[in-house]
Amino acid sequence: MSLAYLLAFASGFIALSHEILWYRVYSYASQGAADAFALMLGAYLAGIAFGAYAARALCRDGTLPLRAVAWLLAGSCLAYLVPPAIAGALTLVESWELTLPATALAAALLGAVFPLVGHAFIAPDARSGSRVSFLYVANILGSVAGSLGTGFVLLDRWPLATVAWLLACASLACAAALTAARGVRGMTLAATVALCVLGAAALQALGPALYGSLYEKLQFQSGYRPGERFALTIENKSGVIAVGREGTVYGGGTFDGTVNTTLYNDTNAIVRAYVLAGMHAAPREVFMVGLSSGSWANVIADHPRVERLTIVEINPGYLKLLEHYPEVAGLLKHPKVHIEIDDARRWLVRHAERRFDLIISNNTLHWRAHMSNLLSVEFTELVRSRLRPGGVYYFNATASARAVGTAAAVFPHLVAFHNCVAASSAPLAFDRGLWAQVMRDYVVAGHSPLGGRISEQSVLDRIDRLLVPGPALRARIANVALITDDNMGSEW
Repeated sequence: MSLAYLLAFASGFIALSHEILWYRVYSYASQGAADAFALMLGAYLAGIAFGAYAARALCRDGTLPLRAVAWLLAGSCLAYLVPPAIAGALTLVESWELTLPATALAAALLGAVFPLVGHAFIAPDARSGSRVSFLYVANILGSVAGSLGTGFVLLDRWPLATVAWLLACASLACAAALTAARGVRGMTLAATVALCVLGAAALQALGPALYGSLYEKLQFQSGYRPGERFALTIENKSGVIAVGREGTVYGGGTFDGTVNTTLYNDTNAIVRAYVLAGMHAAPREVFMVGLSSGSWANVIADHPRVERLTIVEINPGYLKLLEHYPEVAGLLKHPKVHIEIDDARRWLVRHAERRFDLIISNNTLHWRAHMSNLLSVEFTELVRSRLRPGGVYYFNATASARAVGTAAAVFPHLVAFHNCVAASSAPLAFDRGLWAQVMRDYVVAGHSPLGGRISEQSVLDRIDRLLVPGPALRARIANVALITDDNMGSEW
């Protein structure tokens, strides 16, 4: 029975580990859509169920199950091909939902292992019930270990391609061990082991061709050009950060900014950060949710009237990104800047004594998974409680009327600029004179934001065109439903 428990544990570990990898692929391909996990899980469970059902036919022959288990374990190494297969399919058909059958088919191979192990090792006697229970315990422990171990440890140490290959090796190793346990000896066993080793070597050799442009294909899909590569890709347990050669940052598959702090080459609408110079006369203490490319953080840190900027970023990979771009690398040693790796909402709850003049959240798209945590009434009320008198909350609504309406329900005064909203408990307006005064003293990363190439007046004219005062903004969002932690309205 020890071998049965080991196989049950291993099949659970390998199966759930693949599920973690596949979810990463689908989350990236869907730009973090909230339904990506639910649909992928549905396909995965359907595959497990089909595999278990199909195993019934093999159980009718008492001598076949162990041999079948060995073949199924060996065949499950082909799950290594699922991520590149999904990526390749998306370059032809730009619909990640259509690729879900690939995960179901791969899951079916491992879904058949558990019932076959039970049939092969558990005799129909008085102890069959307890043995089945222990077999389930081993499988559950393996599943938990696979989810946690792969999600929090393996993916934090190695890229997805390496973890997928290690799982393939584990499948082949289990198949070889089971073959030996069945009493196979001599040349047959040697040939089996040799085939498993050759299979692992072949998959590793194919790795660069299969996985070399995985995230590029997932990102650009039908727009992918053969040979296209990101300038930088950072993978860890928190997700995937990719940077194009032009400096565009993609976080988890969606646009996350561009490395740029100048107004004369405003490729990332960085004017949204500079407009704050006319919103608050003395923003000494500033809190920022998220880091991304570091462009916004650099602009705020070098604001001549800012004394301290606290940044809370959940993904430590962004700190590595800064190191590669001199324009923002100074943030890592900036005397005004303090960066913590944490969940911003949790940080604010734990630091109830801190108060800020400005709280800035350049949110990602409102419909992405977990975005309700940063757009809900509950979070907005938390932000309001952490502002000093006259403090301003500035966030990216990403064109969501519900996000704007939620802020309007908590703060009496609003001003919109571009796709961002400034909210405050005190009267709020953009002060052109204050903005011009601050801009004359503004030096970001050693250079003037205007660079002598554009005038203050041209920037002010642009700001005027994009400003929406509070009354007009409220008229646009009348009667919209609010986002709460319970309804997750921004995601669904």
